[in-house]
Amino acid sequence: MNPSTVTATVVTPSPTSVEEVRTIIDGAAASADRWAATTAQDRGQILEQVADALDSYSDYLIAIAAQETHLTELRLRGELKRTTFQLRLFAGVLSEGSYLDVRIDHADPDWPMGAPRPDLRRILHPLGPVVVFAASNFPFAFSVAGGDTASALAAGCPVVLKAHSGHPRLSAATGRIVNQALHTAGAPEGLFTVIFGTESGKVALNDPRIKAGSFTGSIPGGRALFDIANSRPEPIPFFGELGSVNPTFVTRAAAQARGVQIAGDFVASFTMSAGQFCTKPGILFVPEDSIIPEVLGSTSLPAPAALLNNRIQQGYLDVLSELRAHRDVSILAQGADSLADPPSPTILKTSISALLADPHSLFRECFGPTALVVTYDDEGALLDVARGLDGQLTATVHGEGHEPLLPELVRLLAQKAGRLLWNQWPTGVSVTYAQQHGGPYPATTNSGSTSVGTAAITRFLRPVAYQNFPVALLPSALTDENPVRIPRRVDGHLVTHP
Repeated sequence: MNPSTVTATVVTPSPTSVEEVRTIIDGAAASADRWAATTAQDRGQILEQVADALDSYSDYLIAIAAQETHLTELRLRGELKRTTFQLRLFAGVLSEGSYLDVRIDHADPDWPMGAPRPDLRRILHPLGPVVVFAASNFPFAFSVAGGDTASALAAGCPVVLKAHSGHPRLSAATGRIVNQALHTAGAPEGLFTVIFGTESGKVALNDPRIKAGSFTGSIPGGRALFDIANSRPEPIPFFGELGSVNPTFVTRAAAQARGVQIAGDFVASFTMSAGQFCTKPGILFVPEDSIIPEVLGSTSLPAPAALLNNRIQQGYLDVLSELRAHRDVSILAQGADSLADPPSPTILKTSISALLADPHSLFRECFGPTALVVTYDDEGALLDVARGLDGQLTATVHGEGHEPLLPELVRLLAQKAGRLLWNQWPTGVSVTYAQQHGGPYPATTNSGSTSVGTAAITRFLRPVAYQNFPVALLPSALTDENPVRIPRRVDGHLVTHP
């Protein structure tokens, strides 16, 4: 890799023209078959080389990110570490092979359904070129080389990455490093390209050669792209993460046992990174007569912190002003100037009856350092809230375990959220094999998928069954010999050994 090329002065990129987008997709489409045919082991090694390259230029990238995003160096270093960890984790998934979900049913003339069973062999194939829309609040982990890019490349799909306008120079620099690493590793040309500008993203999403899209951002922006993806002559899967309030329910027993601790931990969670996490606990339900409202009302809130960009700052002020103006909302605690730039944190308060009477106005995401405390007298009203929830990324319960309403509350929340937490806080999404970062609409546009964790690879794969094919025409993973040595389900039995 040529350091002088990578570390050249980065200027703000110009929007990518329609003609350039089409040429870029030409390259992505041309690379698709070759990349899909690359062995899983080779793809994994290439992802590892991309991770190594990003690590080697960490100081350079973090300096640019700090200039464009107002995030601290500590936060950015941790996020870049997460980004390269994701790439390496998917490399491990590729080497293990179970992501292909291989199923083999040999022919059976005595199959009990009443007719002979044919020879059927099922495997997952890459979708083809995909367009990924980067997020603003995670300039590394959900951006150019983030989780969507990692999972799509791991699946065998070329990526057209639409950069976020909040950090264009960082996007250009990261894109150069990724592309040089891919080139050095021998990946197909055109496999990965960064494009800029709102219109370029729309053009790419409309292109018939693009076979899927992913997005992290606002509900209006994500819904507009989702509608484009579904209104194409050939609709395509669109995996949008749009918005979430992430309600937290504190039972009376938990408030009595740990009220002071819960209050302190809540403040730390909702103000983390100035409240700019999609998993921020935006609403806290607590007993009216508990110590929690009193503790929160007298708490010392963190100092003001600059938000990511002017658009997020203005959107935050708009929602906060509307919440403060609601007749049933009062200010429980706030810093010196909650409407300044940068804004100091704010804790608002209302009652559960007011929330149930006007959920559209009160149960809403305020992306920034604000949260709403909702007090209740009757613990059973928490079930009414849970029944009325729309889709959420997370829902949290703080309890002692013996409360009679817990089984029903948890059952209801499992219908409304992708991740349930018990006596913990939703900020901080671990990248693991079992993670689920998604939920029913409007949290996401596809509740059956995740954008974090190794299961994310399945978004960019589709199943194909081969019936009665000669061995010579089968993918190697479907042959009886199993030369790629991966776990498979054969005649209904899971075979994990080679």
